[in-house]
Amino acid sequence: MRAYAPRFGGDVELWGATGLLHDLDYERYPNLEDGHPRYAIRELEQRGYPPELVRAVASHADFMGVPRETPMEKTLYAVDELSGFILACAYVRPDRLQGMTPKSVKKKLKQPSFAAAVGREELYRGAEELGVDFDEHVQVVIGALADDQDELMP
Repeated sequence: MRAYAPRFGGDVELWGATGLLHDLDYERYPNLEDGHPRYAIRELEQRGYPPELVRAVASHADFMGVPRETPMEKTLYAVDELSGFILACAYVRPDRLQGMTPKSVKKKLKQPSFAAAVGREELYRGAEELGVDFDEHVQVVIGALADDQDELMP
């Protein structure tokens, strides 16, 4: 989120906070029918978080029926699942994120058994909604994650 904020004229801190907080309720309330992200939305509203952050949290889940309209909303959707997929790819590589390429990520995307819970269509749709070439999008996310590799992959 922070890596994309300048590209779309967004506030780096707001975009970063949105990325960090959007799944705050998932572990405790994973049921998509009446749980995530509803608890997060209520908590964020009660604590006075900016409405644009709250709306982005709602719009990142297709089943909530909140259309993604702003660059921040589209970016959250585009990087959410892709970040997890890229980290899964990194865990099976000796050099982790260092030297990873979009080509190697796309190769893993073609293996249905690898990170099987990740919806491949969502990953491509996210880049398309954002208006960014898929390979470029993957490279941006790899670069952003690589900058924090030591923290993300201790």
